[in-house]
Amino acid sequence: MTNSAKEGLGRIFANAGMLLGGRSVNAVISLGYMALAARALGVAEFGVLVLINTFAQFVGDVVRFQSWQAVLQFGAAPLAEGRREDFQRVVRFGVVLDLISALAGVAVGVVGSLVFGPALGLPEDMRGNAALYALTIAALAPACQIGLLRLFDRFALLSMQQAISSAVRLAGGLVGFAIDAPVGFFLITWGAGSVAAFLYVAVCAWRELGRRGLLANFPWSGPLTAGMPGAWRFAWATNASATLDVAFTHVATLTVGAVVGATEAGLWRVARQIADALAKPARLLIPALYPELAKARASGAEADMHRLAIRIGLIGGAFATVLLLVAVFAGEALLRLVMGDAFAPAAPTMILQVAAAVIGVWALPLEPMLVSMGRPGMVVRVRLIVAIVFLIALPQVISRHGLEGGGVVLIAAAAATALGLLLSLRRLMGRAKAAQ
Repeated sequence: MTNSAKEGLGRIFANAGMLLGGRSVNAVISLGYMALAARALGVAEFGVLVLINTFAQFVGDVVRFQSWQAVLQFGAAPLAEGRREDFQRVVRFGVVLDLISALAGVAVGVVGSLVFGPALGLPEDMRGNAALYALTIAALAPACQIGLLRLFDRFALLSMQQAISSAVRLAGGLVGFAIDAPVGFFLITWGAGSVAAFLYVAVCAWRELGRRGLLANFPWSGPLTAGMPGAWRFAWATNASATLDVAFTHVATLTVGAVVGATEAGLWRVARQIADALAKPARLLIPALYPELAKARASGAEADMHRLAIRIGLIGGAFATVLLLVAVFAGEALLRLVMGDAFAPAAPTMILQVAAAVIGVWALPLEPMLVSMGRPGMVVRVRLIVAIVFLIALPQVISRHGLEGGGVVLIAAAAATALGLLLSLRRLMGRAKAAQ
């Protein structure tokens, strides 16, 4: 391994370690505020809270352009070469993408809550609350600031983003639990957490730009994508890939609510929360990997890209497998301890969701590699095919075999996605070798 690759690997683990510190705190706090809400509301009302929050997150993820990826893809070279005006145009493009996402998200979220709320399993009298909660999508949509902080290697600042959101929700949860508050109170505190996290990361990003002299004479007008060939195509492709990814997270929860009710949706979401918490340490390598791949590609060191990806996949996969064993032997006890005995039926589903997450961790370098090599369209094709089959199969299987059947479908989808991305990457690398 070359010195630059070794340095890149070191930065990946250093940055992932910074994120892990904040995310570990966040994982504990997240379980805390969810446990408070679950114990205060009970399984049925907690399911309503989960459905409203999930719908807002779903809309936010669907309409959100992955502007952070555009910042890394088109901003790495201008930043490294000191081309301030070119870099500022990249930032302006990211900000415009975020504004489009925020406006579209709020509009779709409010209307969708009022029109489709009952079809998703929400009680009729909760549609107004869901519509008001959809206003927080404006705080969920922006991503340009995240890309800037990643490109500047300011992962220490990023590590606190989710922890701040969870801390606000935990404080509100403590009050809500003490006063036996209704669902509406918890919606207010959860929304306040999202807004607080957005304000924090926005201030940090713009302060970093100012500290580096990158706000001077900022060009707010002019051609939007000058010097960024294929920028819009890249933005739409990465948005489509992320949108398809929500089929396995938010859409799955909404499907459970629509097919078998809010109570089961709450159980599914709790299982997902535990599974994500266990797989989170390994997944944190992904945001740390993207900037290094972008920098390696900008410098022409594609061999280093391959080495970094392979090592990250092996290390992350091995660690995630150990956590799967933890879920198998201690998952139900953890659920009972944190959420209460009423949520113990979610344990088998949780183990299956952890297994699906582990498959994804083993394959985690594949998508960043394809995106960094300028082929996000390949990722979209794979995810589109898998998502269509998954969404067709999920309601049928859940209605017949319950939540455990849904977990099995999730595992099959994770395996199919990993295989499809691997074959796409091998095909792309084969073409590159043939061209050489």
